[in-house]
Amino acid sequence: MYLFVKILVSFSLLVGSVHAGSMAGGESQFAAEEIIKLTKKVEKTLGAKGARVAIIARAGRPPAELPEGMHFTHVGFAVYSEITTADGRVVHGYALYNLYQRNDKPDTSHLVQDFPVDFFAGVAVLEAAVLIPSPELQRRLLEVLASPTYRALHDPRYSAIASPYTLGRQNCTEFVLDVVNAAIYQTADINRIKANEKAYFEAQPVSVSPLKLMLGAMFSAEITLSDQSGTPVTATFETIARYLQKYDEGAELITLTLEP
Repeated sequence: MYLFVKILVSFSLLVGSVHAGSMAGGESQFAAEEIIKLTKKVEKTLGAKGARVAIIARAGRPPAELPEGMHFTHVGFAVYSEITTADGRVVHGYALYNLYQRNDKPDTSHLVQDFPVDFFAGVAVLEAAVLIPSPELQRRLLEVLASPTYRALHDPRYSAIASPYTLGRQNCTEFVLDVVNAAIYQTADINRIKANEKAYFEAQPVSVSPLKLMLGAMFSAEITLSDQSGTPVTATFETIARYLQKYDEGAELITLTLEP
């Protein structure tokens, strides 16, 4: 009985980390002033680096509740943009391009544009990661983000542990990786993108017991093994950062923290 309860507790933590991963918003654990300070720190850092587009990440769960090798739970593109305020003013700042899991249907996702304060609203840790590609890759990324390719690469069939090597399921990190590779190889051909990801991208093994994954696949719509073969693997912010630091000369990784 104790073992069964322990398994259920572990399973609930796994599902909890999923729900905090790629969903928009979330219940804030910090005062609004602290979230604003974190977002301003991120924006000032991007501005000081002259970043036109960057990949940013948040920690939606305490690190102790996440599988080994995973620290940040959601990633998106921060794009320097002209933003129209509610009172009609036009200001410059960073808009966020996200794949978000739907709250009402967690095995599906949609593409949403929001802002840094929305992106960091539900963080569990006052920490952000910023991955700034080389100027040339930034230029190519902006072209992809402004083209039909960006939406064409979105697969709304969501899995929290989607394999970056296969089609059929997708999460926010796989989507970001697909967009990055569309920019690197200047292609909208998803089969070519997947072939290059298999050849050059090293995914993160999902360090969760097979029993937990089986329970997840049985009882939680956003966890499936249908696109996996062998040991389950997924893309993470950390693996994407290592990938760009290896193949995109000039890419820069920065971690920002704010004391609560």
